[in-house]
Amino acid sequence: MTLMRTSHRLAILAAAVLPALLQAQTQAQTTTTTTTSTSTATPSPLKPATAPTITPEQRAALEEIHKLSVMTVKFAGDTHQIIIKLEPEKAPGTVANFIQNVDKGTYKGLAFHRTIADYLVQTGDPASRSNDNRDSWGLSEEYTIPGEFKIPHTTGSVAMARRSDKVNPDRKSNGTQFYFAVGDMSSLNGQYSVFGDVVVGLDVLKKISRSIRDSNDAPIERIEIVDIKVVDHKGPVVKLTNTGDGPKRRGTSKPDALKGPFEKFLDRVW
Repeated sequence: MTLMRTSHRLAILAAAVLPALLQAQTQAQTTTTTTTSTSTATPSPLKPATAPTITPEQRAALEEIHKLSVMTVKFAGDTHQIIIKLEPEKAPGTVANFIQNVDKGTYKGLAFHRTIADYLVQTGDPASRSNDNRDSWGLSEEYTIPGEFKIPHTTGSVAMARRSDKVNPDRKSNGTQFYFAVGDMSSLNGQYSVFGDVVVGLDVLKKISRSIRDSNDAPIERIEIVDIKVVDHKGPVVKLTNTGDGPKRRGTSKPDALKGPFEKFLDRVW
């Protein structure tokens, strides 16, 4: 009798406790599922990438506008481009005069009328438009403009030619003739108006300087300016030392994503 009563009480206790345990287990499973679902649906936020810092000087360089003269020259049976970075801040009158000549078409069709090996290449004389005037190339009586002598000569400098001190004591520049310094011309600092610097094509100019020439230092083969223009370029300008001649650079061009603003500009003008 005692055993039966005890078994009966245990059965009653189990009947009472089991539903409670099952309810607790169900609630625990529901909580776990909800937590897992919530964790999957709302991942922890990622930290934003840190943007590169640009200094005020770098930002100013990216926004700066440069005036470039793009010249196409026919030489040795091919065309080559020479790009000059103009300096209107340091030689405003000389640059303005040069741009005016470009806009008027003064330089198109003119020859390079004077070369000295690894030293100087000169052009811009209106008389050189015709081979019939060859003996008078470089001797044209030109209008003059005031000299500006703030910029020293370096390899690649571009400057206006002028008549000698004896007949030109004020050292006024010729109105159209200009030259490229392809060697050390520092002895002329403060005497001739430098107004620009070659950033592309210095190697071509050096080859032109070594041309076979006559007794007046004029190249035997006609070397001619076939086109010239002045354009605005936004962003840094890098002076390039080419190993090839002009358009041949395309074969070693970088992917667009790796090019800087000036390299992309060159792709547009070549």
